[in-house]
Amino acid sequence: MCGLAAIFAYSSAAAPVGPAELDIIRDSMLARGPDGAGSWIDADCRIGLAHRRLSILDLSDAAAQPMASADGRHVIAFNGEIYNFQDLRAELQQQGVVFQSSGDTEVVLQLYIRHGIDGLARLRGMFAIALWDQDRQGLLLARDGYGIKPLYYSDQGGILRAASQVKALLAGGAIDRAPDPAGHVGFLLWGHVPEPHTLYRSIRAVAPGGWMWWSADGNHSQGRFFDVAQTIREVPANPDLNLADILADSVSRHLIADVPVGVFLSAGLDSTTLAALAAQAMPAERLKTITLAFDELAGTDRDEAPLAELVAAHYGADHATCRIPAGDFAQSRAQILADMDQPSIDGVNVWFVARAARQRGLKVALSGLGGDEIFAGYDSFSQLPLMRRRLRLFGCVPFLGRGFRAVTASWLGRYTSPKWAGLLEYGTNLSDAYLLRRGLFMPWELPGLMDPDMARQGWRDLQPRLALADTIAGIDDPRLAVSALESSFYMRNQLLRDADWAGMAHSLEIRVPLVDTVLLSQVVAMVKAGRAPSKLDMASCAHPALPPAILERRKTGFFVPIAQWMGEPHLRGWAKRILAG
Repeated sequence: MCGLAAIFAYSSAAAPVGPAELDIIRDSMLARGPDGAGSWIDADCRIGLAHRRLSILDLSDAAAQPMASADGRHVIAFNGEIYNFQDLRAELQQQGVVFQSSGDTEVVLQLYIRHGIDGLARLRGMFAIALWDQDRQGLLLARDGYGIKPLYYSDQGGILRAASQVKALLAGGAIDRAPDPAGHVGFLLWGHVPEPHTLYRSIRAVAPGGWMWWSADGNHSQGRFFDVAQTIREVPANPDLNLADILADSVSRHLIADVPVGVFLSAGLDSTTLAALAAQAMPAERLKTITLAFDELAGTDRDEAPLAELVAAHYGADHATCRIPAGDFAQSRAQILADMDQPSIDGVNVWFVARAARQRGLKVALSGLGGDEIFAGYDSFSQLPLMRRRLRLFGCVPFLGRGFRAVTASWLGRYTSPKWAGLLEYGTNLSDAYLLRRGLFMPWELPGLMDPDMARQGWRDLQPRLALADTIAGIDDPRLAVSALESSFYMRNQLLRDADWAGMAHSLEIRVPLVDTVLLSQVVAMVKAGRAPSKLDMASCAHPALPPAILERRKTGFFVPIAQWMGEPHLRGWAKRILAG
């Protein structure tokens, strides 16, 4: 995993690319790539690429970046991992390509040279790409289908800047810091900043599964090669798929590395199944596993350490339990906030377990993130359709819901959750009910939390209800609709982004085998064929079988005692403190 940067002065009136700014942006991402650094600027000083390297595949200098083609006509800065790169490499070799390195970066470069933007759809993995094409005089920015790896850009004064982090772009000193109302509203609404917004009006995120092309003549275009919701809509049914085979395939591909790979192990079905499949895929090597535990939870059913240790022993793993006392959080709080690229109410647990993994000498760890979204593990999969069925009639008379909320919102929140005031207004359809469930603060609370004019402008720009409704339009199956919502909003903007910044803070690459475009298509095909796999079906793919104590354990979710550490009654208070700095 790495950090990339690009500056493209596409306007003839713009100042040439300065190496100082490019290197400042690059080196502000030192933790993303402590193993090496490189910069490249063309002879005309109109385009520059830079890279910080965390060596995972091909540890030699042959894989250093930015990487140029043999004729120098194409240059790439790449962040991520391509899990089918060996298949693509073999295909390209049959076409006569001679490779100078053994990693995946050169495969991406050569695939583009032969197939252009169309080649992006063939990449299976997590990635962000900045690629200069001398022949076409343009810069390509692209990002993986789920948006696992971040990529941000800013277009000001005829100069395009791009980087793996918002803070890296700001570090260059040339970015307008005017606030984006939608980004601020989005954070208070969700507990994270929803894409494509950031806290800054001039910085945007490249769309997941999207590409952007910027030409030297000032024109630019964009498109999508993958979309989660569209895939869920369009994948045909397939009753012949075998869940054990497709899970084993994803896990084995995510283990490909030239450095040791570990597993984040909790007592949940996702990580325990991954540990089992990983141990099965690497019989010649003892799997390393890491569990996070908290002193405040010792002896309670929320303490995952005992069961995680049981699973580790069951599969012969080299296991370590890292216990986090409250004092450790107090000492680390300032660093955690500094490491957040964008504000988030979550990710603290990932920061600590990533630190523990790095202290064990790991550069790569597998996470069970994504299992709930694809195998319907959240209670939202049952509660949201039930809420819609029971309250559907109120949607026929919208003013009733709005009137109930207007009358009750001012006092109901003092006695219970403010969400109850919006039940009749937001509970009548699946997309609005999702906002009611996942929302941190409710829309009607926003003017009291920030400048009222900014709140209203941010709400208009963000249009969350429209975005949610558009995501599930045409998806009739409630399970698949909720899966699309959870994957496209909570997982993408919260869980995946937290895994990126918290892992990269410790120079650790976090891989997510259950967040895979091929796996998504296969599971959706099974659901449409009437063979909807559950979390228990997933867990049954573990061999030897998981211990009964794991299979019979009720779902509790991974819990971090933030409230105790912060002296806050709930995450709403933590969110206010984060946004306040």
